Amino acid sequence: MEDASRQASPLAGIACVTAGVMFLTVSDAVAKLLGERYSPPQILFLRAAIALPVVMALVAALGGGRRALRTRHPWLHLGRGAINVVSACCFYLGLQAMPLAEATAISYAAPMFVTALSVLVLKERVDGARWLAVCAGFAGVLVIVQPGSASFQPAALLPLTTALLYAFMMITARAIGRGEGMLTTMFYIVAAQLVCSAVLAPWFWTEVLWRDLPRFAAVAVFSTLGLTFITQGFRIGPASVVAPYDYTGLLWATLLGWLIWRDAPGLAVCVGAVVIAASGVYIAWRETRPAGVP
Repeated sequence: MEDASRQASPLAGIACVTAGVMFLTVSDAVAKLLGERYSPPQILFLRAAIALPVVMALVAALGGGRRALRTRHPWLHLGRGAINVVSACCFYLGLQAMPLAEATAISYAAPMFVTALSVLVLKERVDGARWLAVCAGFAGVLVIVQPGSASFQPAALLPLTTALLYAFMMITARAIGRGEGMLTTMFYIVAAQLVCSAVLAPWFWTEVLWRDLPRFAAVAVFSTLGLTFITQGFRIGPASVVAPYDYTGLLWATLLGWLIWRDAPGLAVCVGAVVIAASGVYIAWRETRPAGVP
């Protein structure tokens, strides 16, 4: 994997990100089905409990060994795990009340929050063009959410909270630095999720039906594969090239939402999703453009 990361391959990076986004969207769709019977903390706990052995097998297969288990930031990983659990709980709760495509579109406001938080938390400088992109992205969210209108759903604030908390996770990831590899980060994301969700799960536990075990396994496997493929895509392909393909998740969410629940997104959702995606792509390009390019 280290050799692969040294050989930049835009097409391979695009393929990895596209596949990873598809896997994550499938995981979300299955979690929405499970949410009809089980609470988000229980889904997350079983997802992490099943995923952790898979991740450890990946670490062993890819030659990570004990090196992947060493970290200088155990408390930071635990804190990120707690944020991850709350973020995922908000998203899963949102999925119970909203169509998959609509919740997914709102959650894609995360890059705008990352830009804003980089100024407030990291004291980074952001130019006017990126601030305009951030404002446009939030305008896209308002088009979907429609606050103050008769069609406004308070549940729409849940995936928006997910986007904010996900942005916090991305900001805190910068504190880890490059000293820890992808395998280390992947292992501790799952391990911390297991620990943090284990605190909440007993309070919301429902007897697990045998017929639902394959669904829990699907959520665990597809979410792990998704994160792994997306991470690898950004490792082997230029970020400015592969980042826009993260938004193919909107297409997968729309397709799965129609196939499973016959949900067809309305005009407001489509327009807002296009604005959010365009803003996110522009922000990614501005952050990775060559020096000297205006």
